[in-house]
Amino acid sequence: MTNASSSPGRASLRGWSLTCKVPLSYENNRNRSASIPRLSNLIDKSVNTFDRIHMLAYQYCYYKAPPSFTIVRDAPAALLALQSHQLAMVVYQLARRTLLGVSVFLASSGSISSFLPGSVSKIAGSGAGSVGISQVNGQYLLGLGIGDITGPVVETNMMGYASLAQTDSGLHMRQRSRAFIVAEADNPSNRILFINSDIAMGDTGVRRTIVSSLTSLYPGIYTNENIAFVGTHQHSGVGGYLENLLPQLTALGYVNASASAIITGTNPEEERARYEFDQDKDMTVVRFDDENGAGRGFLSFFAVHGTSLYENNTLVSADNKGMAAFLYENMIEPDAMPGNTTFVAGFVQANVGDTSPNTDGAFCESPGEAWDGQPCEFEHSTCGNKTEDCHGRGPGFRISDFESNRIIGELQFEGAKSVMESSLVDVAEPGAGRTKVTGPVRSVHVYLNMSFHEFTLANGSTARTCPPALGFGFAGGTTDGPGAFDFIQGANTSEPQNPFWEIVKGAVTPQPNAEQAACQSPKPILLNTGYAHFPYEWSPSTVDIQLMRVGNFVMLIMPGELTTMSGRRMREAVRAELISKGIIGDDAYVVIAGPANTYAHYVATREEYSVQRYEGASTLFGPFTLEAYIDKYTSLVPFLAENPTGTPASDAPPVEQTSKAISLQTGVVFDGVTPFSGKNFGDVSSDGDVRTSSAYSVGDTVRAWFIGANPRNNLRLEQTFLSVEHLTGSNAGDDGSWTMVRSDSHPSTTFEWVRNSTILGTSTVTISWNIENGTPSGSYRLRYFGDSKALDGNITPFVGTSSTFMVA
Repeated sequence: MTNASSSPGRASLRGWSLTCKVPLSYENNRNRSASIPRLSNLIDKSVNTFDRIHMLAYQYCYYKAPPSFTIVRDAPAALLALQSHQLAMVVYQLARRTLLGVSVFLASSGSISSFLPGSVSKIAGSGAGSVGISQVNGQYLLGLGIGDITGPVVETNMMGYASLAQTDSGLHMRQRSRAFIVAEADNPSNRILFINSDIAMGDTGVRRTIVSSLTSLYPGIYTNENIAFVGTHQHSGVGGYLENLLPQLTALGYVNASASAIITGTNPEEERARYEFDQDKDMTVVRFDDENGAGRGFLSFFAVHGTSLYENNTLVSADNKGMAAFLYENMIEPDAMPGNTTFVAGFVQANVGDTSPNTDGAFCESPGEAWDGQPCEFEHSTCGNKTEDCHGRGPGFRISDFESNRIIGELQFEGAKSVMESSLVDVAEPGAGRTKVTGPVRSVHVYLNMSFHEFTLANGSTARTCPPALGFGFAGGTTDGPGAFDFIQGANTSEPQNPFWEIVKGAVTPQPNAEQAACQSPKPILLNTGYAHFPYEWSPSTVDIQLMRVGNFVMLIMPGELTTMSGRRMREAVRAELISKGIIGDDAYVVIAGPANTYAHYVATREEYSVQRYEGASTLFGPFTLEAYIDKYTSLVPFLAENPTGTPASDAPPVEQTSKAISLQTGVVFDGVTPFSGKNFGDVSSDGDVRTSSAYSVGDTVRAWFIGANPRNNLRLEQTFLSVEHLTGSNAGDDGSWTMVRSDSHPSTTFEWVRNSTILGTSTVTISWNIENGTPSGSYRLRYFGDSKALDGNITPFVGTSSTFMVA
């Protein structure tokens, strides 16, 4: 943070300026005036946001003392903390706090194989191992924010496993977006906005809405070039938000309210020998400090699939990266409710294609068969020649997938914590290999039509990509999410498959012509999605290509899931180009973030493609997909220069399809209570109340059942469906007060909804709380916050309360 006594700070307050006698950073002055409330508490969201920020600035100026401080327009201190309207529409919200003139440094945790064995690998050729911890004072401005993006938590298909049966029935942890703005202190118009969202993947339609919203709010400031929309690739969130048809199918179309086996032995041995592990085991952390050296947030980059929670889970959650973010933010501000912390922890997905959090391996779950409990057949990931019974097991398998999720999230949390708590001293120590984050903030974005895209390979020959298609191995699934029927991974021959599927596939998408079959070879095409245009495009043909630079740190914003080796080749090629073109020196550090902006499925190496396991079969644009991306991304490197010239060539943007989207999901008709039951919405139901006859202990689970209403009536963004409240105060009864200590975003609570009768519109809500270690003894209660819909369409909020219970 820039020292306000020696230089002015800047805050984006939309078009007005004001000279004050105090910086807007309340944290630095919290002990000087108890009468000043927190920034977020001053905002009445029913009033214009910027008017309220204006009022807030005036209050700060009024109450505080020198030194002088100037507020000017167009720096990214008042951040948009992104919400989502049903995972498709962006709503702006005020910043959680202001940071002015931050310190940024880059760190690598080194190999964290001790934290997460078997699912994470060492980065080589991209600067890892030579990058330590460093600090740059006052060079950048930073804005951080968190927004609730949880869509409908019931009666909506979930995104990731593509399972029609996986329809959500409640909530484990809310999905959130964490937004990071970095700008040059001397020229704040040079900035990037990086949005890391707890969703399966970025999407063209959602990003289009984000860009449109921000460009209208901030003309000339936020553009198509400097906004990245990245998904953590979790598989337990709300679905139906992607623009193309194929990922909408299991969600019954567009929901406006809203992975794979490890490949071994296919890439060249000499290339694999350059790396210590078959997966990347380094975690890269970009840390943001204030002027006092205190960490205010970070972006960490680490590849592990968001499939800790199994396909049979129906509670909306944020999976292991959301868990890691919760753990870190809760450690920093334990008294703040999730989503209301001023510290923002970004756990970003990387080249995730062939990583898995299910580190105990894949085993057969085939009761009664001789192979039950045995490791799956390796080459095709089958059990008795079927994929359905082959399942990966996480480290908490013997307890539950939720325990595995906690463990994998905790290991990432520990990796980031070890970096964040490392010393910032001795940066000039000989041999320390520490690298400062210095230099300009730049970004570049173009569109690339990957159908029939011709380009030149490194050896001088011409290559071409293909219209999108998915192979038979795609339907075979992975050990994290097995396929069905007789589909298997590793189907890499043009010989006919099961004749039934050869016939059926032509009824689903057009049969591939000879040109498409030859282009995609050796992939046997199951879904020829590039030629399927009815009722709208099944798969994207045009993708977003984007790079972002902060000093010597470069992010490749990728429109798909790169495998480990694809990611290594990609980073190495871009890093070499950065150095050879003189854009950045030998301290250039390159990371991958994705799947982002467009979801174009997988990116396998040509060697992996030839095997046609899930990753190769899901590489849409044929065997030269990776090489096409390398060619395009390296060609854009000159536009990251301090003074770039010209404008990069771009294909036409993809045609907008959201307006054409079909939805077969019905709305909520009405909610009701059982006639003549004497019950109202929110009353404890006959299924049971909490136990009052004896106290609960740590490790026990408290449950209460309530007369419910459909949660789709109100998504309760930035709110909660439940609370655990503790009676505090010197005396019990009327002299005490109830304090909320847990919400529906805490992993110790769950919110479950069951429809009892469609005709009567009745439903039951179950609220559970697992009592954690360190819970104070005393009196507690559970509360349920719902909204009922009448036949006339009116929606009425209500509150239900359990009996008071004791925790010993």
